[in-house]
Amino acid sequence: IEERRYAPADIESSDMAAIAAQRAIEDARCDPETIDQIIVAHNFGNVIKHTIQIDVLPALASRVKHSLNIKNPSCIPYDILFGCPGWVQGVIQADAYFKAGIAKKCLVIGTETLSRVLDVYDRDSMIFSDGAGACVLEAKNNKETTSGILGASVQSHCEGEVDYLHLGKSNYPDSDPRIRYIKMRGRKVYEYAMKHVPVAMKMCLDKSGVNISELKKVFIHQANEKMDEGIIKELYKLYGILKVPENIMPMSIHNLGNSSVATIPTLFDMVKNGLMPEHNLNKGDVVLFASVGAGMNINAVCYRM
Repeated sequence: IEERRYAPADIESSDMAAIAAQRAIEDARCDPETIDQIIVAHNFGNVIKHTIQIDVLPALASRVKHSLNIKNPSCIPYDILFGCPGWVQGVIQADAYFKAGIAKKCLVIGTETLSRVLDVYDRDSMIFSDGAGACVLEAKNNKETTSGILGASVQSHCEGEVDYLHLGKSNYPDSDPRIRYIKMRGRKVYEYAMKHVPVAMKMCLDKSGVNISELKKVFIHQANEKMDEGIIKELYKLYGILKVPENIMPMSIHNLGNSSVATIPTLFDMVKNGLMPEHNLNKGDVVLFASVGAGMNINAVCYRM
């Protein structure tokens, strides 16, 4: 990690979410009054800098709706807490509402200010950063388009794994024990991800009817470069392939750090908008979104551009 981004003191998670949402709405050429649901994934809500006090009243999604000046009372805003895989889970949830006929258009946002909850005396603090990403999903008739979500998989392990990421006291000996910060059992998270994430990714591809040879890009949660590379190698090994294709996995952790729910949508945005020249996307390409995080939770979505 060469650099990472921290939000200024006057910007909250909900502010970043609203900015990302506005950009997504403009990119989609969407009338915001036609949005049926606003789904905001986060873990800590708004945290006023230097307080470590979590604020989720009202929900961040409600604040985003307010910031976007959406008047439609049938536009329903709500938050989801699912660890780092929260944004991907929001995409899966929106797709489920489409299939149920409950919604036709959803705004899915991931936003986090991890800089507000990290312990500066913990070396893990160098990993975490702030960020927000958003997309507009719309249900389309299959006759109108061949692109879209092909399949998804979700897994959760909440036995001994439940405390791999948690809130705990500072590493500073004389710190106030009542004030808690994000803590991670890094080795356990690494081992868990290496064991379970490739299996979930394969499950997603198999459910989608996609051969591994068709996969063009993998957008994986930016938590640890070594771990992500290991996960991709294990995925291909599950198909009996020992050599991973070049440029299959874009990485942004070197410049953006780990912004939790925001890593995948911001990474996808960078590739989509040509900010990573070595990576490109074309209509018909099959990509995989995959994430792992607190819970412990894992999910994956297979998508055709």
